[in-house]
Amino acid sequence: MARDVAERVEVDGGVVVGDDGSDCAALALRWGAEEARLRNCVLHVVRAWSISSAPRPQSWKVGYAPSLKEYEEAVAEEMRRDVAEHVSEFDGLNVQYHPVHAPSAQALLSASTGADLLVVGSRGRGGFAGLVLGSVSEQVVRHAGCPVVVIRSNWATSRFS
Repeated sequence: MARDVAERVEVDGGVVVGDDGSDCAALALRWGAEEARLRNCVLHVVRAWSISSAPRPQSWKVGYAPSLKEYEEAVAEEMRRDVAEHVSEFDGLNVQYHPVHAPSAQALLSASTGADLLVVGSRGRGGFAGLVLGSVSEQVVRHAGCPVVVIRSNWATSRFS
């Protein structure tokens, strides 16, 4: 039986950005959008999700359990809002959305095998604030199938202010 939601990302070139909705991911999204514009290529926005991390689907109500597909659609809608909020000045940019029902590092590493560049923030929504790199950014730096750019919030804030 085929699954009805994406569990991996397959891209053919372009800039891939990991977006978990955090402030650092928003900075990575802006940096990745600018790079995709300069390269004249597709911007692939990847968000890994689980039922516990996904926004509640519009179909949700007491006594009804939404399908995984409905959760995936809610994640995609949140991604579109994030992109509209953070990269609206990049008119004409070809953006493709990839909500992936998988752990974050696994989703990004699968995308990296076909990407020209992978962009992630240095810190996401979880973990310990004192770390220089988050666990996901550290894993993709070590194992990605393409070059990786890690955006640190203090650097990106000065660049985009």
